[in-house]
Amino acid sequence: MMADVIAWVLVVVIAAYACGGGTDYGAGFWDLAAGGAERGQRPRWLIDHAMAPVWEINNVWLIFVLVLMWTGFPTMFQAVFTALWLPLVLAAVGMVLRGAGFALRKPSKRLARRRVFGAVFAVASLVTPFFLGAVLGAVASGRVAVGTPASAHVWTSSTSILAGLLAIAATAFLGAVFLGADARRFGADDLVGYFRLRALLAFCAVVVLGVVAVPVTHHDARHVWHGLTHGLGLLMMLLSCLAGVVTVLLVWLRAHRWQRHTSVATVALAVLAWGFAQRPYLLPTSMTVAQGAGAAHTLRWLGLVSLIAAVLVGPALFLVYRLDTQGTLEPLTDTDTGASGLPGDDL
Repeated sequence: MMADVIAWVLVVVIAAYACGGGTDYGAGFWDLAAGGAERGQRPRWLIDHAMAPVWEINNVWLIFVLVLMWTGFPTMFQAVFTALWLPLVLAAVGMVLRGAGFALRKPSKRLARRRVFGAVFAVASLVTPFFLGAVLGAVASGRVAVGTPASAHVWTSSTSILAGLLAIAATAFLGAVFLGADARRFGADDLVGYFRLRALLAFCAVVVLGVVAVPVTHHDARHVWHGLTHGLGLLMMLLSCLAGVVTVLLVWLRAHRWQRHTSVATVALAVLAWGFAQRPYLLPTSMTVAQGAGAAHTLRWLGLVSLIAAVLVGPALFLVYRLDTQGTLEPLTDTDTGASGLPGDDL
């Protein structure tokens, strides 16, 4: 019973990271697609202002995922990190470079430096969700089991590639929806329509990849495909599709009040659908939740810690997100950081 509870906590935390971290990765995607320095100046200005206050908080979810895995399900943790160490390392490197690029770009006065740091931030925002999605695809396809050696075959299957592309498309969708609402909040009326169009295009990409996923998973990840087309997995997918359609309608009608909530529901419900589809396995079809669970007393303590975290940390994170979306929090300006001009700034 406790193992099942911790497994579902793990799925919920993955969903939280997919939504919170995914929004930031999506902003990085649109930073990359913004164009040259002159054409992309306004979108990048908005991205800097929208992301700066709280984007680092999203790493809390990722740390929580790792702690739950190695503490609650150590055998699964070992199998995943042995077989998939390369894409996981590439994702981790992307996270580090992404943070460094974003942090160093804003106070830099030289145009050449801003371009370099901006390119690092934007490319890493594309690479990281792809490899994280590829890892989930490898697990879902059943290619990871205890003793599986590391090889490109494990994470370069059609399911893994498709999951990586879906991760990019979903983050781009989230990023565009949130940035559209932020454009209105910051009074950048010219960018409201800019990100409105990109949100619609990103959703179209998600739909196309979702349609392609049906035959791909049927062939390459049969257990997960069956779970997604039956029972609660199917219900969650239908609700996810409904939330996505509602988001598109709200974006189209420029109803900014609820579109963030429905876009988050779209991604979160899709992750929950994957969780239901994979039952009762941690690693389809070789390791069930019961087989991969750690010691009973460890799971009890982990459950207690999770409850305490939900009571103490959850409301604090909700408050920070709420203050940010209401415009109460503001990022530091170049003056605040003490950035000063350097010779050759105009180059």
